[in-house]
Amino acid sequence: MSETQQRPSASDSTYAPRRPQATGWVGYVVFAGVMLMMLGGFQAIEGLVAIFKDEYYLVTRNGLLLNVDFTTWGWVHLILGLIAVGTGIGVLLGQTWARVTGIIIAVLSALANIAFLPAYPIWATIIIALDVLAIYALAVHGREVQY
Repeated sequence: MSETQQRPSASDSTYAPRRPQATGWVGYVVFAGVMLMMLGGFQAIEGLVAIFKDEYYLVTRNGLLLNVDFTTWGWVHLILGLIAVGTGIGVLLGQTWARVTGIIIAVLSALANIAFLPAYPIWATIIIALDVLAIYALAVHGREVQY
């Protein structure tokens, strides 16, 4: 380069690519990622308990609360819990696949909690509200977490 030509600097706005400014919703996306990891961990623990100690779960006077093999139920919960933990980590790392998977998990959680509304109305309503908030944060503002 000759002395009259100058290299563009990183601070030059014509040289550096512009990123969209992060909003306050980044915190909600991080919240969604942390919630996915935490709930996935709880689900994995629940699955391990069902696998190794099936007599732990509630039995009613008429028989089992669920008419399903607890070992199978435990493996399903363990696998779903591990997927949720991995998805939460992916959300925190700004991965698009994790945003999509996180939305799917939150939708399934909301639908499952609709079934529990008659039994646990306050708890199910809180979980549904958190799921809707996580879906919105991941769908609309999830790109802001990307590095």
